[in-house]
Amino acid sequence: MTEPDFLHTTRTSYDAFAGFYAELFQDELNAKPLERHVLAAFAELAASDGGGRPVADVGCGTGRVTAYLHGLGADVFGIDLSPGMLAQARSRYPHLRFEEGSMLALDLPDDALGGLLAWYSVIHVPDERLPEVFAEFLRVLTPGGHLLLGFQVGEEALHLTEAGGHRVSLDFHRRRPEALAALLTGAGLELRATLLRERDGEGPFPEKTPQAYLMARKPAAG
Repeated sequence: MTEPDFLHTTRTSYDAFAGFYAELFQDELNAKPLERHVLAAFAELAASDGGGRPVADVGCGTGRVTAYLHGLGADVFGIDLSPGMLAQARSRYPHLRFEEGSMLALDLPDDALGGLLAWYSVIHVPDERLPEVFAEFLRVLTPGGHLLLGFQVGEEALHLTEAGGHRVSLDFHRRRPEALAALLTGAGLELRATLLRERDGEGPFPEKTPQAYLMARKPAAG
């Protein structure tokens, strides 16, 4: 089967600037208390409702959020498309597990996860492939398991051709929370919470758009 173009360009782009990305965003969560609390709530729900199953950080990149969840006590591992980003993750967090894979076809059995985090990782998926991705997320979550999405809010995609002096080709799809919520429920997930935050134009990590976080759950059995 031919690989979709967006997977190839996303992988090669992140491979090209993995080291730059790792250094730039290593301490980002330290500057974002609201996001830390959202992640903590997700970890607690995944632990309480996930039937003892692990959490997957899908699109884990350099592993910094995987490591944060681990620090909260989560049984968590990372999955990413980019070997370059995974090399950074394994070097920085050798005590954690990181696997190469695509969210279009996760190498996991049905009902394997108590929680699935997609923290700014579906932003590179074209609109027409999102139902496929969310169906895959539903498949691998156990009944009662939780999903958390993080993404930038907007109407149009941003195309990036350079990052840290490296040539890349990345599309960042900015989306409305209500549109993603409709896709999640259409896939069979139950929407549990929506958080919309205005952009932070100051501080060490200034933003161009508002940010949003959606929590959903696979319906419990019975």
